Parts: sequence; structure tokens; C-alpha cells
Amino acid sequence: MSEPSEARLPEDKPLEIAGRVYNSRLLVGTGKYRDMDETGRAIAASGAEIVTFAVRRTNLGQNPDEPNLLDVVSPDHYTMLPNTAGCYTAKDAVRTCRLARELLDGHNLVKLEVLGEEKTLYPNMTETLVATEELVRDGFQVMVYCSDDPLLAKRLEDMGCIAIMPLGAPIGSGLGIQNRYNIRLIVENATVPVLVDAGVGTASDATIAMELGCDGVLMNTAIAQARNPVRMANAMRLAIESGREAYLSGRMPKRLYASASSPVDGIFF
Repeated sequence: MSEPSEARLPEDKPLEIAGRVYNSRLLVGTGKYRDMDETGRAIAASGAEIVTFAVRRTNLGQNPDEPNLLDVVSPDHYTMLPNTAGCYTAKDAVRTCRLARELLDGHNLVKLEVLGEEKTLYPNMTETLVATEELVRDGFQVMVYCSDDPLLAKRLEDMGCIAIMPLGAPIGSGLGIQNRYNIRLIVENATVPVLVDAGVGTASDATIAMELGCDGVLMNTAIAQARNPVRMANAMRLAIESGREAYLSGRMPKRLYASASSPVDGIFF
């Protein structure tokens, strides 16, 4: 008979997004690197299978005289995830997603982010809800960047988003997860993948996200602005794997007082 604690262990479900199963739970961005060569090497070291890029800021061949992201990140090897970074209204975000669909030959998987203002890059949830409704109606598969409000996260899922992506802290801040309780509530209430998006600064932050039960983590600045981005990308890969294993293992309970590692009963002297 299994022990009661074993019966409560989390289920080891694969990460499935838009009908495709992924081995890596680390998603990475393409901005802020020194050059395209470093971008390609860091993404390869991360082990990521989903790569996100800002449609408004990325050359995919429309500017033939500029470096092309597709030269180092091939759609043959990665799932390309266009995002609406830099959009501050629902109208701009929807237009950007439609542009991405044209550039990528009908690609419907997008990461929606509608920002509130430039200082914090905090999501404008009112505009995010408006954009979500229109994009889902238009046939897009929406992964949505949002605040860490459990009620709004559940509403976005009910509207048809295929993944919920609450921020851990402001974009590019490196502060780590500031509200673990809310992230945990979002995870417990969701029936679609939950991925922390924004705020990760180092490997331990990624591990914490996974230990909270998140299905994955999306990051960019933490890798791109490390002193050695390629090495940090590998560290993040290992951190994601470690955090997932710890979550599935079921951590020991926290106690107020000591509990000896060796039993005190039955000693021989």
C-alpha cells in the first residue's frame, strides 16, 4: 500500500502547448544580446524549444541588409512565438499579431502582451482582455502575459487562452518572484499551462517558479544580460529541470524546531 504522502504527489504531466508536447520547459527570448551569433549560441545552450521574438523589433527577412534572426534560430528546429512587445493598446496588439501571421505564413500561435506604461512595463489588463477576445475570435492561439491576479488569470483561461503567463516581477527587473502566493493560486486554479514570464534574474528564481508548480518559465534579460550569456543559459536549463524534479518529489514539511537527521531511538550507548 502506498504511503498517504505518495498519493498526494503532483502528476508528472508533459508540457503541451497548442497540441504539441515539449521536452524543455524553458522558453527564451531573442532581445538584448550583443549580436546574432551570441543569440544563437545562448539559445542552443538553453535547450529551449520555443523562442519568442518581438514582431515590431525583429528582422525576419523584411530588411535584407540587416541581420536576420532566422539565420541563427531556424523554424525547422524551434517553435517561433511572435510577441506583441511594445504595444500599449489592444488595437496595436491585434494588428501586430495579424502582421506576424502574414510574416510566418499563417502561424497562429502568439504571445500577447499589452503594456500599461514604459517605467514598469506592467500589463494593462483592461486592454489585454479586449485584445484577447478579438484574437481568440480571429482564430489565434493566445499565450497571454498578465498580472499575477488569480481571478484575472482564470478569466483569461475561460476566454480561450491556451497558456497563462503571469509576471514574477516587472520585465527586465531581475527581482525574482515577488508574490509566490498568487503564483501558486494561479497554478492551482488553472487547467492550461502556467508559465512565469518576466522578473527572473538568476537560476534560483527559475527553480522557485518550478517548485511552485509552474509548467515552465519564459525569460530573456536574465540570460542576455548575464556576463556570460551562454553559460547562464545552461544554468537556467539545469535550474528548470531541478525545480521540476523537486516539485514532483514533494518537499519535506517545514517545522519550527529541529528534527534530527539520525533517529534518537534505539541507540547502542
